[in-house]
Amino acid sequence: MALIDGGPEVRLRNFFDRPYDDAISAARTCYSPRVIDPDEITDRQRTNIGPLTFNGGHHTVYQHATFEFALSGISRQLVWCFLHAFPFYNTEQQSQRYVKLDEVRAHVPPGLQGEARAIYVRAVEEAWRAYAELTRRLEPLTQGILADLWRLKDRQSKAFGRSVRREAEKKAIETARYVIPIGCHTAMVYTVSGLVLHRLRRMAVTCDAPDEARDVVERMIACVETVDPDFFGRIGEGPLDEADALERNLPGPALGDKAAVEAFDRSLEGRVSRLVDWGARGPAVVADAVRHVLGRPQLDDTEALALALDPARNRYRLDTLNVSAHAPIMRTLDHAHYTFRKRLSHTADSQDQRHRMVPGSRPLLSRTVPGEVDVVEPGLIAEDPGCHAVFTEAVEAAWDARGRLLARGVLPELALYVLPNALSLRFEESGSLLHLIHKWTMRTCLNAQREIWEASMDEIEQVRDVHPELMKHVGPPCSVRSGRVRPRCTEGTHFCGIPVWRSFPDVERRI
Repeated sequence: MALIDGGPEVRLRNFFDRPYDDAISAARTCYSPRVIDPDEITDRQRTNIGPLTFNGGHHTVYQHATFEFALSGISRQLVWCFLHAFPFYNTEQQSQRYVKLDEVRAHVPPGLQGEARAIYVRAVEEAWRAYAELTRRLEPLTQGILADLWRLKDRQSKAFGRSVRREAEKKAIETARYVIPIGCHTAMVYTVSGLVLHRLRRMAVTCDAPDEARDVVERMIACVETVDPDFFGRIGEGPLDEADALERNLPGPALGDKAAVEAFDRSLEGRVSRLVDWGARGPAVVADAVRHVLGRPQLDDTEALALALDPARNRYRLDTLNVSAHAPIMRTLDHAHYTFRKRLSHTADSQDQRHRMVPGSRPLLSRTVPGEVDVVEPGLIAEDPGCHAVFTEAVEAAWDARGRLLARGVLPELALYVLPNALSLRFEESGSLLHLIHKWTMRTCLNAQREIWEASMDEIEQVRDVHPELMKHVGPPCSVRSGRVRPRCTEGTHFCGIPVWRSFPDVERRI
């Protein structure tokens, strides 16, 4: 089994032809009685206005130009700790839930040599063998569960039977992926504004994959410079020196503190996600805001909250487009705020962090991963002795490889790449009710990843305990839409087969 790593591939798919002149024309428009076009910009204005706006902190003019990249041959660790670690981007990424990983493709740090490189490559190849074995073992298990849920015995359709088998394979690889290393390659379409690209260049060294981040960002910059050398040549701050990166220069251990890990887990009190802080007067503040938005001081709290939250009164709640941030009455939900402490696997959090308006302070893994195995084991694996044995052997082998790499002087951030998707992450995450409701709507659907579904169910239950007035109409799309609009389920042919709307939140999830 050969390891394939040709390095990152970066291609600029779509772009502004003259991004620097576009920014200067936008800046001039601020002081003009009309809109200034890029064709009107002079070289003197490029020389004077560009540095003046950038150095003065007037950066929005550099946000108009956007760049759409095709990225491949990059690690999932890079995506998680850098490319998706902030709100201002858009991506469509290759899914390990739906794409079977038949070839061994992973990032191999260029600096690894000799025995260290051999240890690294063997660890990655062994992880892929475990993935293939888990997939083989899980397929009959997932097929049996789905056949029971969808009453396959009562149906005569061969086509339906084939659909069950295809879905069973997806569920099998979705679960088996937990043993794949976080250094695994991925591919994506990645779109950012020119301003964000400046920030990525500046901050690449601060993440847990600094060498890979700098390499990828430099390639992105090079693509833009072939279109317009002025956009980075005339303005901007250069990449942050490693000596100036706070995160890389504070003293700290190479291995995480086992006692701190155990204390964090105790603080969760048996939950995946625990509510640790909230605005005590959330319902009253939201009700006041509704009254002030509508100019109706006579509204009582119950009526005001119903106008913002009840799908029978508020048609916006039924839209799949999520127009809540554009609706004056729904923006009142921004005033109720909640903070959760949670533990997810690396693979689950890679999806969870895509809810960019519910940000988290995610850990530097080079400082927090302990020397002992520390993973989230999927229930489907834990419940089957054969699968559990394969999983356990795989994650123990990954930690052993990491330990041997560290013993040979490999940098902690490079040794991380061999650890599995199952790696535990612990962090705090906060959001307003406005954005949490969207997240909970999407992630309490039974098609959502299991860990994120469990976290969302935990969160809904706890917020309902402290603010029941705000949680009467929260749940998956089928529950919110039931009795008000058809179709109830927004998943189409991917309907889970369970009438969740009849009993939510009392739902049993088997797969």
